[in-house]
Amino acid sequence: MKQIAPSILSADFGHLAEQVEAINQSPASLLHVDVMDGVFVPNISFGFPVMEALRKHSTKPLDVHLMIVHPEKYVERFCDAGAWSVGFHLEAVDDPTEALELIKKKGVRTCLTINPDIDVKRLDPWLDKVDMVLIMSVFAGFGGQKFIDATFDKIRYVRSEITRRGLQTLIEVDGGVNVENAPLLFEAGADILVAGSAVFHAEDMSEAIRQMLR
Repeated sequence: MKQIAPSILSADFGHLAEQVEAINQSPASLLHVDVMDGVFVPNISFGFPVMEALRKHSTKPLDVHLMIVHPEKYVERFCDAGAWSVGFHLEAVDDPTEALELIKKKGVRTCLTINPDIDVKRLDPWLDKVDMVLIMSVFAGFGGQKFIDATFDKIRYVRSEITRRGLQTLIEVDGGVNVENAPLLFEAGADILVAGSAVFHAEDMSEAIRQMLR
């Protein structure tokens, strides 16, 4: 099933509850939460208090994307704060096993993420160990980047591996997603598209999401 996960990072934080309610009333499936630490990526976003506030107001499950070092130190707290899924970057850890096991013990969905400069085949050993993989179509932590067209081939590769191995792993894509490229990303094999400004800066958020899902 095709799903859209609006990224709260693009919302108007001065009217956060209203923005979340607009997503509640929309065809979106998830609410994407980008957590940046200023170390793994050069920007800082927000942490547990905002997560807890989002959980209080959102009727959509919270899809958490950690752009942080040492995710194993924090994943349990994000699970406890109300995450539906917790993902972290493969390149942020020597071995993702510990963090993945901590998330699973909490009964939360697991996700591994890679930046555009990471070989997509590095996901191969983990496809049967996670619920989702997130393929970044721009570099994590930077706004206003152009969508990287090589993402399509990465999606097709991962989709072929998932199919070949009979897995149920979902493919999520994040970065530069808009009304124009959304149908092509779904066609390539994506299941979930993270969309920020394309949703929150649209005149009609629900209609923008509907257009992407078409």
